[in-house]
Amino acid sequence: MTGGAMKNSSGKKGKSTNETTGWQLKLYVAGKTPRSITAFDNLKIICEEHLEGKYHIEVIDLLEKPQLAKGDQILALPTLVRRLPEPMIKIIGDLSNTERVLVGLDIKPLC
Repeated sequence: MTGGAMKNSSGKKGKSTNETTGWQLKLYVAGKTPRSITAFDNLKIICEEHLEGKYHIEVIDLLEKPQLAKGDQILALPTLVRRLPEPMIKIIGDLSNTERVLVGLDIKPLC
C-alpha cells in the first residue's frame, strides 16, 4: 500500500479526531486495490481541507466482512456513506472528482 495511508479494517478502525460529533463517514472497499487506496487518499484530503478535524472515517473491507454490505445496502465499490450529519448520503467511485464529492456530501453548494 502506498504511503501506508489506508487502514484496512473490518469495521472498527479509521482516522478519528472527533468520534462523538461532526461527520461520520464509512468507506466500503474490496481489499487494497488501487481504486480503494485512491478513494481513501482522496477522502482523507477532502476531509482535512474542508472538515477541519471534525470527522471520523471508518474503512470497511468487504472482502473480510461481506455481511456488513447489507446494512448500508452497498451494491458497488468503493462506496462512501455519510452517516452524520443526516440525511445519509452515498457516493460511488474513487472520489477523484473533488467538486462532485463536495457537492454530493453537501459541504459545498451547487453553483
